[in-house]
Amino acid sequence: IHGATYTDGATMFPQQIAQGAARNPKLTELGASITAYETRASNIPWNFSPVLDLGLDPRFSRMWESFGEDPYLCSILGAAMIDGYEGKDNNIADPYKLASCMKHFLGYHATVSGKDRTPSYISEDALREYHLPSFKAAVDAGAHTIMINSGIINGVPVHANYNILTKLLKEELGFNGLVVTDWADIENLHRRDRIASTPKEAIMHAINAGIDMSMIPYQYEVFCDNLIELVKEGKVKQDRIDDAVRRILKVKYALNLFDKPNTNPKDYPKFGSKEHEKAAYDMAAEAITLLKNEGNVLPLKKNIKVLVTGPNANSMRSLNGAWTYSWQGDRVELHAAKYNTILEAVQNKIGKNNVTYVPGVSYKEEGHYYDEFANQMEEAVTAAQNADVVLLCLGENSYT
Repeated sequence: IHGATYTDGATMFPQQIAQGAARNPKLTELGASITAYETRASNIPWNFSPVLDLGLDPRFSRMWESFGEDPYLCSILGAAMIDGYEGKDNNIADPYKLASCMKHFLGYHATVSGKDRTPSYISEDALREYHLPSFKAAVDAGAHTIMINSGIINGVPVHANYNILTKLLKEELGFNGLVVTDWADIENLHRRDRIASTPKEAIMHAINAGIDMSMIPYQYEVFCDNLIELVKEGKVKQDRIDDAVRRILKVKYALNLFDKPNTNPKDYPKFGSKEHEKAAYDMAAEAITLLKNEGNVLPLKKNIKVLVTGPNANSMRSLNGAWTYSWQGDRVELHAAKYNTILEAVQNKIGKNNVTYVPGVSYKEEGHYYDEFANQMEEAVTAAQNADVVLLCLGENSYT
């Protein structure tokens, strides 16, 4: 998502919402190119990125994965990221490039509830004017694969929506790549959405709608055995299977997996290098957004007393976000200890003697991502009275 997520020592770039704030396509392309290099070094040829959904609602749990709410910005930066992953010529046989996967087609972030994987109601004009442009730009940029929205649009689960997957995506936009589900989303047509009375019927709906590959977390036999039965029964046509297989094989051949299925990390000497680290730093520096600076408080003077407080003040996890060394980003402290938290950075800048740290609120390290507790709240209020500047580090814990 923003680096070779599950590889220790990989270079992590700012999340997409920060890259959107930087508004620098060249840096986005460079970051994606480095991510492709380090992901290939990890023997992985396919990356589930970029996220091309619009970040429309601050309630939405995964808004930080988006470049923001502007369709034009998402289109420009999404295409730049695909160029970085695949190269401008889309030659993903290049051992330093990989197959990109634009997601989550379509309207994923526009939920009514603000919660992940919940229903949306989107008019036809809004769907086309706001949610479609970034995906059209990605198709035009040559992205090889696409992942589908896990939710429901206007009462129809997108994973079973023939009009969206086949008529719009494959026929109108001319996408000839691989269409993959999100996590367990064919199963969800039966278990959650209740449009199918059995898992077998759910498979029929999804494949006939235009799904080419199913992301199956656990019991693959259920999918494979039932799909074979559906073809034998004539409920899924052989030519639909042939089309899906053709699309899958095209990506595998494009990646040169049949001739060279694996890579050797020794062939990637720049993995986690200072050069790559500098690129991540440059992106982060451009992403920082100063809203106002009344009284020229910033930069902080070295002779003032600063209170650093808030749940994100001394956390590497909240600085990096989810998809950082683990799914929820809950293991960042184990892998990024050599870098500075906000507290440590301020202490290094103006001296530990000038900095007081009282958390006020902290997250429960062994609890859920949303578990928090008052931690020296009254002490923080008292400490603020004796400080020249209060640096309040608000935000949320990492999750996805």
